[in-house]
Amino acid sequence: MHAVFSPSARRARPALALAAVLLAAAAQAQGFDFESLTRLARDRANEPYRAVGGKLPADLAQLGYDHVRDIRWRPEHALWRAEKLPFEAMFFHLGLYQTEPVLINEVTPEGVRHIRYDQADFNYGKNQVQPQAWGDLGFAGFRLHHNLNSSAYKDELIVFQGASYFRALGQGQQYGLSARGLAIDTAGGAGEEFPRFTEFWLVRPEAEAKQITVYALMDSPRATGAYRFDIQPGAQTSTTVHSRVFLRAHDGRPIRPIRPIRPIATLGIAPLTSMFLFGENQPRKQDFRPEVHDSDGLMIATGEGEWLWRPLQNPGQTLVTSFTTQNPKGFGLMQRDRQWASYEDVEARYERRPSVWVRPLHDWGAGRVELVQLHAPDETHDNIVAYWVPQQLPAPGQPLEFAYTLSWQGDAQQRPPGAWVVQSRRGMGFVQAGTKTLPQEVQYVLDFDGPALRALPADAAVEAMVSSDANARVIEGNAYHNPVTGQWRMTVRVQHLRANRPAELRAFLQHDQHAVSETWTHILLPE
Repeated sequence: MHAVFSPSARRARPALALAAVLLAAAAQAQGFDFESLTRLARDRANEPYRAVGGKLPADLAQLGYDHVRDIRWRPEHALWRAEKLPFEAMFFHLGLYQTEPVLINEVTPEGVRHIRYDQADFNYGKNQVQPQAWGDLGFAGFRLHHNLNSSAYKDELIVFQGASYFRALGQGQQYGLSARGLAIDTAGGAGEEFPRFTEFWLVRPEAEAKQITVYALMDSPRATGAYRFDIQPGAQTSTTVHSRVFLRAHDGRPIRPIRPIRPIATLGIAPLTSMFLFGENQPRKQDFRPEVHDSDGLMIATGEGEWLWRPLQNPGQTLVTSFTTQNPKGFGLMQRDRQWASYEDVEARYERRPSVWVRPLHDWGAGRVELVQLHAPDETHDNIVAYWVPQQLPAPGQPLEFAYTLSWQGDAQQRPPGAWVVQSRRGMGFVQAGTKTLPQEVQYVLDFDGPALRALPADAAVEAMVSSDANARVIEGNAYHNPVTGQWRMTVRVQHLRANRPAELRAFLQHDQHAVSETWTHILLPE
């Protein structure tokens, strides 16, 4: 069993805090590690799934959005502030959309201590509530703080809140896309299942620690998981994830004989979730802003050595595409365009949103990177999901292990070694009067940059290599040096044959029979 611990209780009631420390040391002298967590996840997988109750106290449940926002953690009560440690933890209050509590513990050399909800840790603003009657309510999640941008102030570094979602920041960045622990049947199944982290263990950092470790227990109707997060702040904050996932053997319903669990159609490893409303490849006339998105493309480094770039879109209906490969070198949802003039949004600051690059730490075997693009009516909806789907799933009770690093990148970010797409614009330029265009004719103008192209003279014989599937016909593909920017520009004209169906395009630059750029791979949406 775990001792209970509240940050405010340690300061206000030292006698109780001392008793908690002594109880923790006696109850759990062995400590806590990833193997301990793995045993918990394996045992949980062998038990029927039990949903966590989400019923809030009546006076808390009636609070609206602005009222819940008025409940704030007291910064002076931050975990580890009194010890002046390099990291601090603060906690989120339950309410409105966050109704399922998570348990949070601290791991210390003396053992594990449960961090108990205490009303004294929160400022309730103008709300007329009675928190003293709520008991150990639990928390909605937590955030970690660190001196990321200044030695005088501890900024937010990473947040864990909602299902298995988390998101982090590097220096000078602003929150954008999120990562998740696991995605189940985002596409391909009878409906998406959202696993959730039900319990966390925060490892108390050393006085000179450069990183912090968080453990999490994941649970859902069809899977459980043990997760370790090693978080290292910096210009590119990195989150190294070690995960062991177990599939459940049955659904736990009180029916005899026990009914086998519904098979998982799509198990998504290292899922990323983002937002794309419109951009240079899909402009919106009625908005003064040129682009609105947290990410502008999916980048993949395949195990076969090819680099792919797929510009994101906001489709009218759900669009699922995938890229099959063996042992991928990495993939990520990237925000390549980092110029303020591309967004013109003083509040959202989309140019500061991080890119996230997933780098496997071992061979992942055969599988596919899958991209799910949903329709978004506005910028408050996340509509982009990308993840790795292993070709084979383990038997129930057998671990599925994946280790990878998430890099939260700003202006300096992962690039292909040769050259890459800088922008991808759709639209026709000047068309002389009387010139005939084909039905469903589409033009793209692509700009490429990178060391492989910068090394070539302006008159180099660079070729545009353009291809399509059977639902499009390539009319023209040209490549030429741009004397203004020093980049290389490609123009692509295609005819969308059956406009009510999607069509796939591929293009790259070639010089001396060798590819000198990544491959631009794009979907013409049904119209």
